[in-house]
Amino acid sequence: MRSLPAVEAVVFDCDGLLVNTEDCWTVAEKAIFAAHGHSFGPVQKALVIGRTLEAAGEVMANYFGRPQAGAELAAELLKRGRDELERGALPLPGAAELVRACRRASVPIAVASNSPRELLDAALESAGLIDYFTCSFAADEVRSPKPAPDLYLTACEALGVAPHRSLAFEDSATGIASARSAGLYVAVVPSLPGIDLDHDWLGTSLAEPELLTWAHGLG
Repeated sequence: MRSLPAVEAVVFDCDGLLVNTEDCWTVAEKAIFAAHGHSFGPVQKALVIGRTLEAAGEVMANYFGRPQAGAELAAELLKRGRDELERGALPLPGAAELVRACRRASVPIAVASNSPRELLDAALESAGLIDYFTCSFAADEVRSPKPAPDLYLTACEALGVAPHRSLAFEDSATGIASARSAGLYVAVVPSLPGIDLDHDWLGTSLAEPELLTWAHGLG
């Protein structure tokens, strides 16, 4: 594992990385699986984590043996996820401190999320993070969301920094593939334990002291 590099911009994923929305999504996903007669555990969670609503709907439809029901299941997931998110979501450990440290170092920062805009804003607002970012981009604002590189390329362009001079923080294989194909350095804090993920830097939490030391050194 290499150390974190000096970069000119940082792009963060949101769900499961900055904000503890995965608990909200897990409640919604578990309810949908149960309604179709299936249990929901780490294996099933790994199938849907990091995906867009549309892609998660397709995965669930195939898993349930109802390949034509993708749009219906995606709509149900959106409704259930929205209902859970309205109850509030907290920043994950270290997230606010790391974001503030990047800001103090005058490093431009953005969010690149596979959630639609309404849910991205709701998550960042609930966690008290929405005002820290130079810009943010949602799945419904690019031609192809993650795992395609569009979200990260769009964020880097908006920040005015080349991808190879930027760092992505991610938590899922889908997001990592997006950042990697866009050409960013990839720092990973996995949402699910016990899964081997591609990475340049790997941690267990955004609260690791190394991250604040690195951010303070960017200024």
